[in-house]
Amino acid sequence: MNTVKNFKVILLIILAASHSYAQNLQQKIKKIADSTYAANPKAVGFALYVEAPDQKLSFGYATGYNNRDTQQKLTVDQPVLIASTTKPYIAAALLRLAEKGKLTIDYPIKKYLSPRSEKELSQAGYDTSRITIKHLLSHTSGIRDYVDAGYFKFIGEHPQYAWTRDEQIARAAQLGKPLAQPGEGFKYADINFVLLTEIIENITHRPYYLSIRKLLSYNKNGLQITRFAKFEKADRNTPEQAHQYWDEFGWDTYNLDPSWDLYGGGGIVTNVKEIALFFQQLFNGSLIKNKKILYQMTTDVPPNLEINYCLGVRKIKYAGYLGYNHGGGLGTDAIYIPQLNASVAVVALEAGHRPVAVEMSKQIITLLSK
Repeated sequence: MNTVKNFKVILLIILAASHSYAQNLQQKIKKIADSTYAANPKAVGFALYVEAPDQKLSFGYATGYNNRDTQQKLTVDQPVLIASTTKPYIAAALLRLAEKGKLTIDYPIKKYLSPRSEKELSQAGYDTSRITIKHLLSHTSGIRDYVDAGYFKFIGEHPQYAWTRDEQIARAAQLGKPLAQPGEGFKYADINFVLLTEIIENITHRPYYLSIRKLLSYNKNGLQITRFAKFEKADRNTPEQAHQYWDEFGWDTYNLDPSWDLYGGGGIVTNVKEIALFFQQLFNGSLIKNKKILYQMTTDVPPNLEINYCLGVRKIKYAGYLGYNHGGGLGTDAIYIPQLNASVAVVALEAGHRPVAVEMSKQIITLLSK
């Protein structure tokens, strides 16, 4: 009996120490966020979430405001547009289709595109029988992007213009000859992922946003508020979406039709908790269970290995650790660190302060490593 009693006492001591350690980490994370915001008030607000199961830590925090004009306090559960941080979700959905035997990423895109898109690209000089799904996933297709200075100028002058995916593909095709032959050059471009959502639709015969929801099992995996803007309505219990600003262009995202960044290059609305949860589940094999297929997502893709962009994620050194990362132009950034089995998601509500949010994330990773 004494042995059992002693074991229970030891267990309680361990649990108490673990709880105390987690609480101490939380306080230090709060201090990092608050001091960062104090030094950068023009960021409007910061929200972050840390998912680190090995350290018994699942913690979020927000500081600042969700609306620059009303100065309402930002809360950590408020959703935001995550812009290009959407790309890992698109890549994961494609790899789920590969896992289900619906496609092979080394196959040419010609057979998967709509006749309209195939014609647009072919007439622009692109050989769709040589460009593969993998080229799109790794930004090595050589296709010019529709996003340029003229695109941003148009958005500023017509903020409520409702773009279609066909228009964005056509604009890319009209901007000039190919940047490079397939596989011979890296050029980050939203057009690659816009084409991927068309491919998802042509394989599943359902709207891409519904197919991605099913392929990634949102509800089963705790992605309760994650959705594509405009096309999927927020649940009535979802907190109010935060305002996001891009001061370089004088934008408040509330004033823009989401279609400017909706069809795969960006488009997802969610909060930092669900971003961190998605990254944690993805790289732990909960979403893509075939290890060989998941491994492809983090395998370097030639020719430019200095960029280290793999399939929908970057493989980078982060606070001294190897990490799988993606960021978005509206101030979001997410990272998974295999060595720590930890994910950190952050957002700065003013887009130009994303580098500051990234530095805050690095401080948190350093904290977790001690």
